[in-house]
Amino acid sequence: MRTRQRHQALKTDLYELTMAAGYVQNHMSSQAVFELYWRVMPPNRSFLIACGLEQALSYISSLTFSNDDILFLKSLDVFKHTKEDFWDFLKNFSFGGDVYAMREGEVFFADEPILQVVAPIAEAQLLETYLLSVFNIECLVASKAARIVHAAREDGLGRSVVDFGSRRAHGPDAAVLAARAAYVAGCAGTSNVLAGQAFDIPLYGTIAHSWISAYDDEQEAFKRYHDCFPDHTILLVDTYDTLKAVKAMTGLDYRDQIKAIRLDSGDLFNLSSESRRILDAAGLSRVKIIASGGLNEYKIKELVQAGAPIDSFGVGTDMVTSSDYSAADLIYKLVQIETDGQVKYKAKRSPRKQTVPGHKQIYRGTGSDHRFSGDKVCLKKEEAPSRTRPLLMKVMENGKRLIPEKTTAEIRQYCVDAKKCLPDGAFDLKTPYPYPLEYSGHLQKLMI
Repeated sequence: MRTRQRHQALKTDLYELTMAAGYVQNHMSSQAVFELYWRVMPPNRSFLIACGLEQALSYISSLTFSNDDILFLKSLDVFKHTKEDFWDFLKNFSFGGDVYAMREGEVFFADEPILQVVAPIAEAQLLETYLLSVFNIECLVASKAARIVHAAREDGLGRSVVDFGSRRAHGPDAAVLAARAAYVAGCAGTSNVLAGQAFDIPLYGTIAHSWISAYDDEQEAFKRYHDCFPDHTILLVDTYDTLKAVKAMTGLDYRDQIKAIRLDSGDLFNLSSESRRILDAAGLSRVKIIASGGLNEYKIKELVQAGAPIDSFGVGTDMVTSSDYSAADLIYKLVQIETDGQVKYKAKRSPRKQTVPGHKQIYRGTGSDHRFSGDKVCLKKEEAPSRTRPLLMKVMENGKRLIPEKTTAEIRQYCVDAKKCLPDGAFDLKTPYPYPLEYSGHLQKLMI
């Protein structure tokens, strides 16, 4: 069956459209404020990374409904009583509201809005599914990648981490966004070629075991690869006998052109240590050692603490799926409605799913050591606490983007700098750091 490229507008849940139809049909045009935030911190995590804003703004700016989209929706039984007003609404749809957001690459914590939509309620409602989806994958992977990158450099050495996770991501589209998020959080690059093209991320790649086993002799496989890519020769040495392969490569006539070896299995500490000894003894101290295969922040930290002579880590499954916490606890909730100038605060009261009402601002304090000292969540209309900076900025007004597009490299640098301002305890992999977060007195009264 031939597949067709679907329009972006239908990448949503059905109930967003039925609710929007209901709002239009009931002539409900109140100005709504929706906030997107992470409800509860993941276990063993002390901070999160905001990522996905560029994709969100692109989606909001370009969201329209085609004739095909509308015809399909009209064919659904659920819309058989829907009046023409709604179809006119979709036909002429263009987002005309405001958006506030944290800067991409910012450090944030649970219960802090990272994005706010202020618009007529039907318009704001239609954005929910896509926004949750894109922030889910990118915040989740960026937050995981930040821990992995820190673990690789915990002793002060500049080891790199590369995203090798495309084949383990939850689909090709997720692989591209995961690669972007990992790079924003500090990874050196990715193996995903489309991510490299789309976001100008450095690309990395070696060879697979299938290349080695396709030839009758391992050394022939090495030579054939080198002949094709003499300036980018990285040899995968663990297909048969790792140390035997390393010893053999020290005698190759092109050994001085070999950039690195890759270890993808076995006892990575012992194999890297012995490989380093063999290479150094042969005068090949400049040849790097890359390790991959089932790695995460915990395994990398063990290798680093043990002194494994590994220069770079390729990380896949655990990073792009955040396997120890595989779904972000993100929600998009209505917190305020304004009708004819009258503001009404909205909140959910059900147990374990309570929400905080009101359009908010977050203020961050910084100590004399330039480290983050604590955040305060206030109503947007409240005065800023002294010696703090606001984290939420207006990024769209009346449907028009206000901020210039940032390059992925610029976002990455901001994230790298932000992580440096975290308290030391925030990087502990097992004991969450109790980062100070408080609500203003006005918000506390509204929460009662």
